[in-house]
This record gives sequence, C-alpha cells and structure tokens, in this order.
Amino acid sequence: MQTKRVIALGFFDGVHIGHGALLRRTRQVADSLGCTAAALTFDAPPAQVISGTPVALISSAQDRARLMRRLYGMDEVLVRHFDRTLMQLTWQDYIETLLLAELGAVHVVCGADHRFGFHGAGTAERLRTFCAARGVGCDIVEKVELDGAPVSSTRIRALLQAGELDAARRLLGHAQLLSGTVAHGAHRGNAIGFPTANLPFPAGVLVPPRGVYCAQAQLEDGTLYPAVVNIGVHPT
Repeated sequence: MQTKRVIALGFFDGVHIGHGALLRRTRQVADSLGCTAAALTFDAPPAQVISGTPVALISSAQDRARLMRRLYGMDEVLVRHFDRTLMQLTWQDYIETLLLAELGAVHVVCGADHRFGFHGAGTAERLRTFCAARGVGCDIVEKVELDGAPVSSTRIRALLQAGELDAARRLLGHAQLLSGTVAHGAHRGNAIGFPTANLPFPAGVLVPPRGVYCAQAQLEDGTLYPAVVNIGVHPT
C-alpha cells in the first residue's frame, strides 16, 4: 500500500526561517490528515544543472535532511536526483508522475514563487489548480521577511561570504551546519595538549572566510560539545 504524504516542495538550501514556514505547515496538515510529513529536495541545485554553472550551497543534501527532521519534525526527506530527464518533464507530468503517482501526495505545500517543470512553466497557482481537479490539497505560503527584505538562500549566501555569520544565523534560525567524517592529520595537536579533529568540508558547500569561530560539535549519537573551529591554511 502506497504511503500517503503531505509534501513540502522546494530545494531548501540552508533550511532557513522562510523554509520553516512551509515545513511547519506541512507538519500541521500531516497531523490533521494522519499522513506522513515529507519534504522533497534534490541532490543538485536545479539552477546548476540548467545553466552548467556551479552554485555554492549553504548545506549539503544530507545536512538539509538533518535540519528538516530535527528542527521541523519531518518524517521523511525525499532526496531525488536532479538531471536533464527530470528537468525536461512538463509541469503537468511533474505533478502527475512524480508527486501523485510515485510519491503519493495527498496535499502539497509550496512557496508563492515556486517554479517547476520544463522551462519553469509550473507555478504555485498552476499547481493548486491542477491538484484541486484531482482532489489533492495545496497550500501556498507567502515569503517570510526580516528587516524589510525577503529571507532567501541568496541573501544568506552573501552574508556567509562576507563573514557576517551572526546576521546569517538570524535568517537561518540556526547556525550554519557543516558535517563530515573526521580525517586523520599529523597529530601535532596531541603533542602539545590540544588535540584537534580535521573535518573535510562537503564538496560544493560554502565555507565561511578564514578565521577562528565559536561553534558546537555534534557527534553522530547527538552528543554536543562546545568547540572552537579554525578555518585556515596548513600549517596553522
């Protein structure tokens, strides 16, 4: 039997407070319908596949999933491979084939500026009309504003690149999350009483400017430690 899902639609880079409005609504509707609360995202930015130009990300697909589960209670985060085959689906096929037939959507939630399908022909209003004809619910959530401007991943990327981490955190609603598997180094820190953990950054993810930062280190088991992070060159 296919899982019935309420699905939030978007790329969700960084999982900022604007995304949070969609995800909270998704959780609310899923609870009221007794369905699974899910978010649909992609392994690569659609704009990067379309243009061929790399897009620096705030978070990896794995970290987006962690944030959506931890902060907004998503039961599932569906990470789909975005390629030219998916890009060339008509907006009608995108809804009918992917959202309804494959993913079992009974209700969808998107932002007012959400675009999808070949050449971005699908809009939030087209989505709502198409879903209504098939008995599927649709909520369109307006953009969240802070300090007189819409909250967006583009705005947050600019702040991170400028080293304005406190301002970026306000828009994200949390600190930027960077995760990876600790790599062995030369163990010089151990020799002087300050052992360190070398963390390779995820490919394609935006890294704050060089400097020393206050941070929290979270292990896989959820344990949190106060931490100091040095972003720089070797040798330090």
